[in-house]
Amino acid sequence: MKAIAVKRGEDKPVVIEKPRPEPDVGEALVRTLRVGVDGTDHEVIAGGHGGFPEGEDHLVLGHEAVGIVVDPNDTELEEGDIVVPTVRRPPASGTNEYFEKDQPDMAPDGMYAERGIVGAHGFMSEYFTSPSDYLVRIPRSQAELGFLIEPISITEKAREHAYASRSAFDWNPSSALVLGNGSLGLLTLAMLNADDKGYEDLYCLGRRDRPDPTIDIIEKLGATYVDSRETSVEEIPGAHEHMDFIYEATGFPKHAIQSVQALAPNGVAALLGVPSDWEFEVDAGAFHREMVLHNKALVGSVNSHVKHFEAATVTFTKLPRWFLRDLVTGVHPLSEFEAAFEDDDTTIKTAIEFGTV
Repeated sequence: MKAIAVKRGEDKPVVIEKPRPEPDVGEALVRTLRVGVDGTDHEVIAGGHGGFPEGEDHLVLGHEAVGIVVDPNDTELEEGDIVVPTVRRPPASGTNEYFEKDQPDMAPDGMYAERGIVGAHGFMSEYFTSPSDYLVRIPRSQAELGFLIEPISITEKAREHAYASRSAFDWNPSSALVLGNGSLGLLTLAMLNADDKGYEDLYCLGRRDRPDPTIDIIEKLGATYVDSRETSVEEIPGAHEHMDFIYEATGFPKHAIQSVQALAPNGVAALLGVPSDWEFEVDAGAFHREMVLHNKALVGSVNSHVKHFEAATVTFTKLPRWFLRDLVTGVHPLSEFEAAFEDDDTTIKTAIEFGTV
């Protein structure tokens, strides 16, 4: 079968041939339909994030996948089920307490593998196998855009943990700021716009000039676009308002610190970016004082669990069709896979199509 991989010492994805996998006991064989491409894939290709499976000279890419079960292999799945695979798996060294407690998404760095990212091959191939416990059924109506379920699940977990940090008191957020106008930031903005809690004011920060398709989406969602080159995060309260909830999807280290200044009293910021090392000066006293005197919170979140994937399938139905259409700017066949990795101002979200239902 054909697969898309990055090889050691190289910085461009290539098509390779691999044997079609055979499912082990408890695993199902899945025929891949589509696999999304995101910023993490670009970081893995560039060598700035992730790592190769032990003893392998290549890594099959792809962690945002949707497929169809072709061999249930005596699992509870059925042939023809549309499924989305979760990403995090036990490390090569074997299981550990986090997996034994069914909390793989809470395992710290070094105690897990992530398919298509670190330590395990991904789903960017014509077929893949997976333990059935890590395959989430989705409605057939979501098969076309099922590769969006994984990124939606990431925000489902981040919101769950952020809201849990405020569960000790009556918290009714009305304003929210998304840092980053990439595909994850836009998905999160659309999710907040559709949230039953009814945010009154939504903002999204980016670094793009008009005309721009991401700014068009932001404003069509009824949110305010904030250009970080004109208004920094800590300046947003003066220019607009303090934020009850901030979602950071930039990986820009200063945003973690600046978010505290931008939060309203009792507010919470969820951090999802994974930055490189960067030392800079911080007024630690002001940071500490803001956290304490105004009951603010910072929550770090990465990866997601089966329940978040299941919640994502429900959230998916609430997102406007126009939004999904505008968000996905390209679905490319395997023969033109390079186009899915292009990164320019017209590209928001892309995917590679391996097959159809």
